[in-house]
Amino acid sequence: MSATPTKTRTASPRAASARKTGVREQAAQTTRDNILKAATKVFARYGYEGGSVEKISKAAKSFDRMIYYYFGSKEGLFIEVLEETYRRMNDAESKLDLDTAKPVEALQAVIRFVVGYYRKNPEFITLLNTENLHKGKHISKSMRAREYSSPAIEVIRRVLESGQAQGLFRKDVSARDVYLLIAATGYFYMSNRHTLSAFLGEDLETPDALAHWESFVIDTVLRTVAPGPHLPKGKAAATA
Repeated sequence: MSATPTKTRTASPRAASARKTGVREQAAQTTRDNILKAATKVFARYGYEGGSVEKISKAAKSFDRMIYYYFGSKEGLFIEVLEETYRRMNDAESKLDLDTAKPVEALQAVIRFVVGYYRKNPEFITLLNTENLHKGKHISKSMRAREYSSPAIEVIRRVLESGQAQGLFRKDVSARDVYLLIAATGYFYMSNRHTLSAFLGEDLETPDALAHWESFVIDTVLRTVAPGPHLPKGKAAATA
C-alpha cells in the first residue's frame, strides 16, 4: 500500500508580505542605529565641523545617502546624537534604587551617579563641549531636550522634599540649584582634567584623585543643603 501524500501548507500571501515587511523594518532600524552609534563616536572625536558625513557613513559601513534618508541632514543627525546622549544618561539614572526616606544617603547616591557617569562616559563630555562651542544652537532646535532635564531635577526635588520634611535640609534651596551644583562640579573637573593636570602639576585622573573629588563634591553639596546659618535672603536667592 502506498503512503498517502502529505499536503504542505503554504503561507498566505498576506502573511508572507507581513514577514517581509518586518524584516525590512528590522534592517532599516539596524542601519539607523548603526549610523547613530557611528556618528556619536565620530562627532565625539572630530567635533561637529570635523565629523563629516563621509566619515560617519564609512564608520557605520553604510552610505552617505542613508544618513540623509534617516536624519535629513548632518545637523539633524547631530541633534539626534545629543538627544540619545541625554536619553542614555536618563535611563541609567532611572535605574537608581533611591530610598527617599533616607534623604542624605539618597542625595549621596545621586551625586556618586552623576560624577561617576561623567567619568565613565567621556563621549558625553566631549559632545557637550562641542555643542557649547556652538552656543547650544543645535540642541535648542530639539523638541525633546526638556524631556531629558526634567526627570533629573525631579529626582533631586523628591529627595530634597523628604530631607526638608525631616529637618535635615534647609527649605530655601531649590532642586534646580542643587542639580546645577552637582553637574557643574562634576562636569568641570572631567572636561578640564587634562589642562588642570598640567596647570596644577598633578594627575587628576588617578583613582585616588577621582575618589577625593567625588568625596569633595558630596561634602560640598551636603554642606550647601544642610540647615543652619547661610546668606541672607537676596544674597543667594533660590529658584523653585
